Amino acid sequence: MTENVVVLGAGYAGAGAIKTLQSELGGTVRLTWIADVDYHLVLHESHRVIRDPDVRSDITFSVDEIADPSTRFIQDEVVGLDPEEQVVELAENDDVDYDYVLVGLGSQTAYYGIPGLGEHSLTLKSLDDALEIHEAVKEASTNATRGEPAQVVVGGAGLSGIQTAGEIAEFRDAHRAPIEIHLVEALDEIFPGNDPEIQQALRDLLEEAAVRIHTDDPITEATDEVIHFDEGDPLEHDVLIWTGGITGRDAMDDVDLENEHNRLTTEANFQTSDERVFAIGDSAIINQGDQPAPPTAQAAWQAADVAGENIARAIENRPLKTWEYDDKGTVVSVGEKAVAHEVKPAFGVSLPVDTFGGFPAKNLKKMIAARWIADITSWNEARQSWSSL
Repeated sequence: MTENVVVLGAGYAGAGAIKTLQSELGGTVRLTWIADVDYHLVLHESHRVIRDPDVRSDITFSVDEIADPSTRFIQDEVVGLDPEEQVVELAENDDVDYDYVLVGLGSQTAYYGIPGLGEHSLTLKSLDDALEIHEAVKEASTNATRGEPAQVVVGGAGLSGIQTAGEIAEFRDAHRAPIEIHLVEALDEIFPGNDPEIQQALRDLLEEAAVRIHTDDPITEATDEVIHFDEGDPLEHDVLIWTGGITGRDAMDDVDLENEHNRLTTEANFQTSDERVFAIGDSAIINQGDQPAPPTAQAAWQAADVAGENIARAIENRPLKTWEYDDKGTVVSVGEKAVAHEVKPAFGVSLPVDTFGGFPAKNLKKMIAARWIADITSWNEARQSWSSL
């Protein structure tokens, strides 16, 4: 009997798993890929679109470039999953049966119950989001003057918030636009939870780019014109962008599987509380002992290979592999500049410092994106995208 294997999502987790499953299983199963868009977005470079929408052609790749001809693709929104009936529920198409399903739907933005924040802020979770931010910043700057510059506020100073603020600064400088940029973080330092050395290096680049940094004061409410803080004075905004947190997709709302905030909990082999349902990427909270794997592109890339192989092993009644996240370091861009931290040596070459910037960091970030593009498409595609990365 031929098994039905279904993969949900076209992000890093979904696209990576499709490549692995195609390699592992070939034409021995019916492989179905379901996503709400017909392309893969290199999400960790989506902030580039805020500055220049033309970049999108270099960081989006059609599913036809990734999927084999034998892989069935359905473009639709996943609205539910029924483990008992073993079906994926879709918004417009008929339900899809599965023998094994891999959930890689990604996440959506968490607003932590802050009044007005969801209604009055933009987010950065998709290509459309990046384009919307570009248009909002452009319109706000057009209506502003040097005496009364547009106020653009980025809430959340994690990876997305820092890179978003950096791209808005590049847009401002390229167009000589009257814009003031504010980066707001509830905790006491930007890039929370990371080494003070990279925190300071990123702060230096942001301040060099004239981004005003506000820390150690959480947002308590947002309106269409102002955000309020726990202690500080209110801050007016023409554009408010929120990058402050993640939660699982609504499609997992009523799924009878163990989860935390709609993110399915899994063992280190990606198996959920149902042995026929696997989950990876931001859709999952993957057991790694003391703490779960981070919801990052790097973790999703690594996990996709093993998750795809484990589904093949499950079909063949072989023991599943245990995955352990391998942190290869951090590289963060601030506009045209970048900072790298604790990057693992490559090709046996040791690095003399833990944290560095300049051309080496910038080039390293480009290489990371190019390697991913090459993995899911080809090195020729990666070369063509290089100038936009």
